[in-house]
Amino acid sequence: MRTWKIAGCVLAGVLWLSGCTIVRQGEVGVRRTLGRLDDATINAGPRIYNPFITRIIKVETQTRNLEITLSLPSKEGLNVSTQISILYRVRPEMAPVVVEELGLDYERIAILSVFRSAAADVSAQYLARDMYTNGRGEIEHAIAERMQELLFDRGFEIEAVLLKSIDLPPNLFRAIEAKLEAEQEAQRMEFVLQQEQLEASRRQIEAEGIRESNKILSEGITEDLIRWQTIEAFRMLSTSPNAKIIITDGNSPILLEQ
Repeated sequence: MRTWKIAGCVLAGVLWLSGCTIVRQGEVGVRRTLGRLDDATINAGPRIYNPFITRIIKVETQTRNLEITLSLPSKEGLNVSTQISILYRVRPEMAPVVVEELGLDYERIAILSVFRSAAADVSAQYLARDMYTNGRGEIEHAIAERMQELLFDRGFEIEAVLLKSIDLPPNLFRAIEAKLEAEQEAQRMEFVLQQEQLEASRRQIEAEGIRESNKILSEGITEDLIRWQTIEAFRMLSTSPNAKIIITDGNSPILLEQ
């Protein structure tokens, strides 16, 4: 009898533990009772449920990083090998919809499928060199925007699409490198030319200023001014204690100081 009681207690404990679960931070729980999903989600924390008729399905809502290597078509018909990261997350309030419509394999069924289609549609509008140069950001944004349009209502938030590495055909890569070097050299020469033009303008302004100053001085020197300056010179010389010899014609003094 005692053995049966112990066995009963053990069985009750097992059943109780099987009806307990913990929903962790960064995920939500979706309750399925007799095959029917609840619309409300279960937030983080410990939960108790009836294991015979109920199951709590946990859905991760943190940002996930899906990396994929894909050959993208370009506008000129080339295939460009790229390594791409897709940052996305499940919208917590939409977790029941995701589980009901896609199941837990939603990454393969929805994210990858939509990405392949969106990436091919967008990349086909750009030249291969655009993926390597300053068009990369525009391509990333366009792919992410297209995926967001298709997946938001299905319960996903597309945060970013990042082209991490791009492998161009060797000949095209060398041509792009040569073009970039030529553009940089042209920009450098344009900068040098602008500096020379600025220096030439500065010199012209300086010369015009000197010429104008000389013109003003020459127009301001008159006979009366020279005569007045001579008188002032004589007056100052007369007050000096040093011995001096002044030779003058009455207009301009020549001073010999002893």
